[in-house]
Amino acid sequence: MEFKDYYQVLGVSKTATAEEIKKAYRKLARKFHPDVSKEPEAEQRMQEVNEAKAVLYDPEKRVAYDQLAQQYQSGQDFHPPPDWDAGFEFSGRGFEKADLGEFSDFFANLFGQGGRAGQSGSGYQIRGEDRHAKVIIDLADAFLGATRKITLQVPQVDAHDRVTSREHTLSVLIPKGIKAGQHIRLTGQGSPGVGGGPAGDLYLEIHFTPDSRYRVEGRDVHQTVPVTPWEAALGANIETPTPSGTVKLKIPAGSQTGRRLRLKGRGIPGQEPGDLYVELEVVLPLANTDKARELYETMAQELAFDPRQRKGV
Repeated sequence: MEFKDYYQVLGVSKTATAEEIKKAYRKLARKFHPDVSKEPEAEQRMQEVNEAKAVLYDPEKRVAYDQLAQQYQSGQDFHPPPDWDAGFEFSGRGFEKADLGEFSDFFANLFGQGGRAGQSGSGYQIRGEDRHAKVIIDLADAFLGATRKITLQVPQVDAHDRVTSREHTLSVLIPKGIKAGQHIRLTGQGSPGVGGGPAGDLYLEIHFTPDSRYRVEGRDVHQTVPVTPWEAALGANIETPTPSGTVKLKIPAGSQTGRRLRLKGRGIPGQEPGDLYVELEVVLPLANTDKARELYETMAQELAFDPRQRKGV
């Protein structure tokens, strides 16, 4: 995917104020608007200009975009890092899908999640906008529940018309059994209301910290457990760590790499708890001593085992 340099599209510096961005947009709109422009590919250029303004004129999107741009090196094929937008607090939910037709895949991938939140109210009292943020927690928090301090970055415009961000630190109760993708609603922590109207709410979308030991599917958790050849061949009772703590695991005799054991109800808790699936991986000891090589040679002679015959090779 091609990275879009929105500052270059509008011809402004990375420190441009909102007023400078608006002036640059108006100048380019007069030049490329399809109704009046004689420029080649005017419609496409106008779409690029609209897209750049949609990001750079919005303090929330601009702060997130600027941080993402710091990770990009010119000439590279661009792929947004996983959870690149975690920790940013946004008002509304971005753009309706119908609004994305005129924008590039780059824009849609970054900002086209969900629909736009609206305001409600009557008279002069208007309810504040709901706000949304993606937060990352440890998988263990979903098993046990926890209270965590979470700091979000809230974009704002300072007295000099510059886009900055402030920290919004919250003490958040992580309920036991929460799944990835679910939301925690913090009542009254959104944007303030107008005319005495109530504040909006803050919705925290939960994601799990990447962990090479575990793979999560809904409430089910998958993990790989290494075992020795003799544990796999003869059977054994072992202990292994899991997100909910250490468990005792019975290895059936004759197990092979890839065998999957199901621990019912040991996944993420819930009204219907998930399961924990353990996949066995038989790990061979190194033949790095005389004694070890002697044992392997004895096995080769005594067992006369050829795994390729079993596969028909």
